[in-house]
Amino acid sequence: MHEMGIVMHLAKTLDELAEEQNIVKIGSVTLQVGEVSGIMTDLFIDAWDYFKVKHPVLTESELKLETLPAVTYCENCEKTYETVKYGKTCPHCGSGETYLLTGNECIIKEIEAEEGE
Repeated sequence: MHEMGIVMHLAKTLDELAEEQNIVKIGSVTLQVGEVSGIMTDLFIDAWDYFKVKHPVLTESELKLETLPAVTYCENCEKTYETVKYGKTCPHCGSGETYLLTGNECIIKEIEAEEGE
């Protein structure tokens, strides 16, 4: 269950940001999660709800998740395609000379925060 480790790292990063920027409360955090990142969103939200109460700046925060589609690039025909639908084999030319362009990320997109005085 790597979701817990990611949430712990995220909470630590947000604590550090809050201290640096004089943030007293974070209302929401929007994450972009890749379609093939391996993150199970239900477990991720459960882990967030568990850990946020241990961090005063996050206690009342909401976690918002956005899914980033997985896109693969074919080196043979130089086209892109939907990874989940077609896998490693290019649907355009049948080549296996492909690599993932996007879809395995976990990126902080937006933070709603309240600064202290």
